[in-house]
Amino acid sequence: MQKNPLPERLREARKKVGLSQKELGVRAGMDEGSASGRMNHYEQGRHVPDIETLRKIAKVLNVPLSYFFCEDEMSAELVCLFEKLNEKEKAQLIAILRDDTHKSLKE
Repeated sequence: MQKNPLPERLREARKKVGLSQKELGVRAGMDEGSASGRMNHYEQGRHVPDIETLRKIAKVLNVPLSYFFCEDEMSAELVCLFEKLNEKEKAQLIAILRDDTHKSLKE
């Protein structure tokens, strides 16, 4: 059984922006008295936030929601970079990747 990537991703993203667990929790709309404890439980993997809470956390950390579910560093970086593109750039990149995939499959 693979381990849940969410606790590690959450901790990494929080540290990258320089927030404490309490600061992150409060900015994501949690009660000031329980924010630190709740975030600690999420980062330790004891509890998993519901999807709406995770959306709020992602917004505060400026990462896409999908970032929390990436199982490796390259995928995590890719979803963050992809999210920064506009719709036209996203479509162009997808077309390039599809084309390259089809070419390599034919070889």
